[in-house]
Amino acid sequence: MPATLDHGPWPEARRVARAAGGAPAPAERLPLRSALGRTLAEPLTALTDLPAFDTSAMDGWAVAGPGPWRLTGRLLAGGTCTPLADGAAVEIATGAQLPPGATGVLRREHGRAEGGQLYGHGEVTPGQDVRPRGQECRLGEPLLAAGGVVTPAVLGLAAAAGYDELAVHRRPTVELLLLGDELLDHGLPRPGMVRDALGPLLPPWLAAAGAELTGCRRVGDDLGLLRDAVRHSPADLVVTTGGTAAGPVDFLHEALAAVGAHLLVDGVAVRPGHPMLLAALPDGRHLVGLPGNPLAAVAGLLTLALPLLHARSGRPDTAPRREPVAAALPGHPADTRLVPVLRTEAGLRPLPFDGPAMLRGLALADALAVVPPGGLPVGAYAEVLPVPG
Repeated sequence: MPATLDHGPWPEARRVARAAGGAPAPAERLPLRSALGRTLAEPLTALTDLPAFDTSAMDGWAVAGPGPWRLTGRLLAGGTCTPLADGAAVEIATGAQLPPGATGVLRREHGRAEGGQLYGHGEVTPGQDVRPRGQECRLGEPLLAAGGVVTPAVLGLAAAAGYDELAVHRRPTVELLLLGDELLDHGLPRPGMVRDALGPLLPPWLAAAGAELTGCRRVGDDLGLLRDAVRHSPADLVVTTGGTAAGPVDFLHEALAAVGAHLLVDGVAVRPGHPMLLAALPDGRHLVGLPGNPLAAVAGLLTLALPLLHARSGRPDTAPRREPVAAALPGHPADTRLVPVLRTEAGLRPLPFDGPAMLRGLALADALAVVPPGGLPVGAYAEVLPVPG
């Protein structure tokens, strides 16, 4: 078991979290619609040419040779076609198979049918307004690499390429434990009580990272309750909010010790969110402890929870994206800062309301900029973390 990374640097904390995720679960094959949101476990290759045959790209007429042409019938999408003799034309719908022998397609607006004859405005060149067989891909051609998220567009491509099922990784399961007696789940804040912002905020981001949320529940400020909640959680990853510091009711460290957990990360040199932690539980599960302040919790999510979940769900580690700074990004004297920013044509601009307990800046942000100690001047480049959609 690796030693604890105690208040370690931000990049190292992310590396430890990803390594803790380990190898993803073995692949399983699911019907297309059931695979939405999963991660591809195998590359997607074409099972057929696309299109599988020459098709009309327009409504009009398939014609053979020079005009005028004698009309011989109609051809709709899904219909069967017979060879087209020289000098003949057949009315054709978009998507219908092009008859053998056809030169191309005369668009409806470029032709005139009269007395069983078709007259065109200009010549029809070979292949005109035709989608040739294999234009998009050929049988066996790689379409998508393993590790990509199955989006609705991926489902459409897979169906077009001949798939009924996809090989995908199992979603890692997550249980979210919201710690604190002071949290309200409805109504206005009142003296000593605050609305829970993280219960609504975190589950969609966890799901977008490939997780299956098995539960989201409140746990009061009680060591025994927290210990039992961690010990008996069925999830691959337990995510807690609050209780990571050393306050009078911050019991998370004690609860982890009581269940025999091993701390992998105990504090990160990042602001906000420095008291975040990552622990390995004795049975192979993990726990990510997020600070209770909302923006600090988001920093912990991006630093520890998402890298671990991406590894478990089979998503590759992507290279950092760097963008120019259009307005100076202030830094912390010693720690990395995560700053909500807007992307503009000139570059990144910081947003106000970026305190640990604030969400107003985050709600307007396109991304979080990773600002090294001391800050970044105009013209420098900053690593950016996208704000999950």
